[in-house]
Amino acid sequence: MPRYITDIRKIEAIPEEEREKLAPITDKFVFRVNDYYLSLINWDDPNDPIRKLIIPNEGELDEYGRWDASEEHLNYVAPGCQHKYATTALLLVSEVCGAYCRFCFRKRLFRNDVHEASLNVEPGLEYISKNPQINNVLLTGGDSLILSTKKIRSILQRLREIPHVKIIRFGSKLPAFNPMRIYEDEELLETLSEFSRPDARIHVMAHFNHPRELTEHAYRAINALQRAGVILVNQTPVLRGINDDPKVLAELLDKLSWAGVTPYYFFQNRPVAGNADFVIPFKEQYRIIEEAKARTSGLGKRVRYVMSHSSGKIEILAVDGDKIYLKYHQARHPDYYGHFMVFDCPDDAAWFDDLPGADKVLEAQKQDATA
Repeated sequence: MPRYITDIRKIEAIPEEEREKLAPITDKFVFRVNDYYLSLINWDDPNDPIRKLIIPNEGELDEYGRWDASEEHLNYVAPGCQHKYATTALLLVSEVCGAYCRFCFRKRLFRNDVHEASLNVEPGLEYISKNPQINNVLLTGGDSLILSTKKIRSILQRLREIPHVKIIRFGSKLPAFNPMRIYEDEELLETLSEFSRPDARIHVMAHFNHPRELTEHAYRAINALQRAGVILVNQTPVLRGINDDPKVLAELLDKLSWAGVTPYYFFQNRPVAGNADFVIPFKEQYRIIEEAKARTSGLGKRVRYVMSHSSGKIEILAVDGDKIYLKYHQARHPDYYGHFMVFDCPDDAAWFDDLPGADKVLEAQKQDATA
């Protein structure tokens, strides 16, 4: 198993002067890496994308933006349990990640003064059991696969005792960050196999952000999960300086689809405090994604370009000239499912709220909700 490092001062591949500059960032936000993932970095390249994914940068101290850009605080129905869309509930089962990605939209969870995840899942399970419209539960946090196998088994057993829960999903970076945790743990694989039924599969929502993360170890973890009857899909934001090259994104789509991992979502990066360096405007990101899709097969083209807004999951259908075409893929207000929208798209627009006229749509939803 990889050896974990939580003190950036101990990473000798980073010059000492730079380590001292980065230390205040790790004092504010949790820092945790392992020697396996560090081995993927080309330390001779200051712009290495894997390095940017995991090593802090000084821009993180710029708090321009919001800690909770998608207003997840509005979704809590029990400690550690969110219910935003009718059929889906989220259980935040862990405050710990295998990898603390520097762009994480839940960065607020990794501050010492914030505790949203819950080690006690019973209140959330009780809520889910009393709401039969919920057939889909996402175990997240943090990283749900970093839990002990014993804890994972107990949660799966409780969920399978709820007849209306059919889909159980794990949100996890571990297939990329610590694949050995998966393929070396026979008890974990046996547990997943036991609870992933032919009529109700367990899914892992993997977070491969760059094709270089798809190593022989990652493929071994993917194969082990698939042999256990688990379905894998992948989701990643498109990130400035990491995967904002059509060739890189196309390679990621190819490698995922070749391995039987469905490319699921390309996310618009959320305007989270400290993440400005990673954000790409709609016009540029749409071009990058479409150029990448043009290089891959139909399997790779299954990916959707979306943003997780407080009002719902909004799909970016097209950007053409100065217009952007959007649709609610999911919606907080049920009347807005599938709602189609066209807005002017300024060159620097990078979030729904940046689009002229979006405020009127949001206001209309508020009025409908209180009517």
